[in-house]
Amino acid sequence: MTDSKPWPTEIRLAKDKTQLTVAFDTGESHTFDAEYLRVCSPSAEVQGHSPAQKQTVPGKRGVGIMKIEPVGNYAVRIHFDDLHNTGIFSWDYFLKLGANREEMWGGYLKDLEAKGLSRDPKR
Repeated sequence: MTDSKPWPTEIRLAKDKTQLTVAFDTGESHTFDAEYLRVCSPSAEVQGHSPAQKQTVPGKRGVGIMKIEPVGNYAVRIHFDDLHNTGIFSWDYFLKLGANREEMWGGYLKDLEAKGLSRDPKR
């Protein structure tokens, strides 16, 4: 194999469906809360078609993952229990989410606060 990019060796959904662990052949492993994956979804609905169109998605505390399906050999589609399922999570994107967690999560929390939004779902 000439491609030296990290390759997933395990994708494990927690029994309570609120965390997803992705392990790579480099020994790197990341456990992601479903909420983090949902609000950072790579979908156009969340990311927009340019940085100016990026959406801040409120009310996703407690969101779960219903299922995960492969997309080719490069990614998975995550089906969240709020029925969002348009994000294609590539192996590279999982690595980015893991490596930049503090920055991305912190930015999300700041955006929520600046827009007067909450992580809590409306009841």
